[in-house]
Amino acid sequence: MKVRGIKRGQNIEILEQLNNIPDGTEIIIDVEIVTNQITELQPPLTDSERLARLNLLFGAWKNQPELTEVFTEIDEQRHTYQGRTLDSLDNRDDG
Repeated sequence: MKVRGIKRGQNIEILEQLNNIPDGTEIIIDVEIVTNQITELQPPLTDSERLARLNLLFGAWKNQPELTEVFTEIDEQRHTYQGRTLDSLDNRDDG
């Protein structure tokens, strides 16, 4: 099997699905560098282009009632947790 990937630091990001390999399976990878790959640097976005992209994201979660339920549950849990009980150092019997 051959799959494509991209090296990022010490990690290799696999670009294809590996559904036929179970998680936790040890694999051996034969690395071959693709030399004819053309990478074109994208020019930096202007402020108006950046704002246009952000505007596409604004409201992406609008009208999703299940999110309200999720955040309500998180808020309730956050306010009820009192931390774990610690043994007092005054009550220890050090012999």
